[in-house]
This record gives sequence, structure tokens and C-alpha cells, in this order.
Amino acid sequence: MVAEPRTDGVRSDGVLSDTARTDPVPANPSGTELFHGPRIKPAKSPWTLMYHSVDHYTEDPYRVTVTPERFARQMAWLHAHGLRGVGLGELLRAHALGRAADLVGLTFDDGYADLTRGVLPVLQRYGFSATAFVVVGRLGGHNIWDEGPRKPLLTADQIFRLHDCGVEIGSHGMYHRSLPGIAAATLAEETRHSRELLRDLLGEPVGGFCYPYGAVDAAAAAAVRDSGYHYGAAIAHGPLTGRWALPRSYVGERDNGLRLRAKRARHRLRGLRVRVDGEDAR
Repeated sequence: MVAEPRTDGVRSDGVLSDTARTDPVPANPSGTELFHGPRIKPAKSPWTLMYHSVDHYTEDPYRVTVTPERFARQMAWLHAHGLRGVGLGELLRAHALGRAADLVGLTFDDGYADLTRGVLPVLQRYGFSATAFVVVGRLGGHNIWDEGPRKPLLTADQIFRLHDCGVEIGSHGMYHRSLPGIAAATLAEETRHSRELLRDLLGEPVGGFCYPYGAVDAAAAAAVRDSGYHYGAAIAHGPLTGRWALPRSYVGERDNGLRLRAKRARHRLRGLRVRVDGEDAR
């Protein structure tokens, strides 16, 4: 049940309401500063870009890789159009305050080691931040869930470096398993246990979870919510779209400024078409 706001700007559950917050949105909050906002309607979900790897490549069967040159041009396009890339946690806090109009979420799935090379310097150039979703049980390993080329994954030390530079770290599960239909114990391991391990590694709460393969059903979304996360990142718009299944726009090597503009418009249109509880999202 959602707490009713009080006239002093504090909800009955002790969380500051939107009207009570006038301070800048913190980039890396801790504890009770983590996002506790209301349900996000599909038509109002903020725009978020989904990346995986940023590196040079000769083979990329799953189209998960963007070259550093293309990524730099994409970030330059955002900056030139008055948009600032931020992590999903920061984006949602700004959204709750009605201050996300010039923000775009930047997310990187799987936690590839090239984030420290091809991504971080570009983010720092423009004053951007992002969220990296890491496969907690594979740190320092490789993407063995794919049949394509092997890519090294972030080590704990590299995760510390990203975190120290303002990158939000979220969970992508323990072993990159698809969650719909799996046993309850395995679902708990992928959601709750991965969060606990990542929290112990970082020394602070972990707010975000990203569904492997973008696959989410009601049971998976409930497990993410009940594990203490503050949001879940999905891919496509659908019946579960909202705080626990946030839609994101895939970005690939072919995406130039014109295609990014089109994807932003498509994100808005798809959100308007989604219905929640039988009612139009608008």
C-alpha cells in the first residue's frame, strides 16, 4: 500500500515526498537516500539506453558490441542536444522530482572489462555517469553464457574503480540465468543472494537489478522487489512495464544521431500504448 503524503512533506512511512525535496539529486546515495518513489507509469518511464560491450571486434553475432569511436560519437550527440547521461538510480530519483527532462539513463549489461577503457574516459569527458550491471558469480571470468567470442568480465578491483568514479553498480544476477519459470530457490539465489554479495563487496546497499536477456515475468519482478532492490531493468515495453520492469532502448554500432532521435520518439510512443491494470497508462 502506498503511504499517503502529509502536509509537512513527509509521507506516513517516513520517506520524504517529492514536494519536500529541494536539494540536488545525489549521484551515489547510500542507505535511506536510495530511491523509494511511487510506481512509474509506462507513459512516463524515463528514456534509458542499453549497452553491453564497448570495444573493437571482428566477430559479434549477438550485436552486443559498439566500437569506442561510435560510442564516443553517440555520447557527443547526447551532449550536443542538451542531454546528460546518468545511472538509472539517479535518473529515477530525478524523475520522481520532475527534474529528468534533460537526463537519459545509460546502462551497461554483463559487466564487461572494457567499461574501464572504452566507456569511463568518455563519460568523464562529458560529466556523465552510468549504471553497470554485473554478473556477481562471474566476476573476473568470461561471458560463458554466450556461444560467441569470449569477453573478459570486470574484476572486483575494476568494479571499485568504476564505483569510485561515480558509476552505479547493480546486479545482473549470479550466473546470468533467464529468470522466468526457474525454481524458487534458484530465483532467490539470482536476486536476493546476488544483491547480498554485491552489497558486501561494495559496503553499501545495492539499488538496481537487471534481468538477464531482458526476460521478466510476474514472479521474477516480485522476487526483485522483495529482495530489497529499488528498481528492475528490463528491455521491452509490456504488461509489467514500470518500476520493476523498466524499458530500455537497445543501442548498437549502427546507431547514429538520427537513429537515437527515432529511438527516443519510439520509446515515448510505446509507453503510451501500454495498459496497466486494464487502464490506459496516460
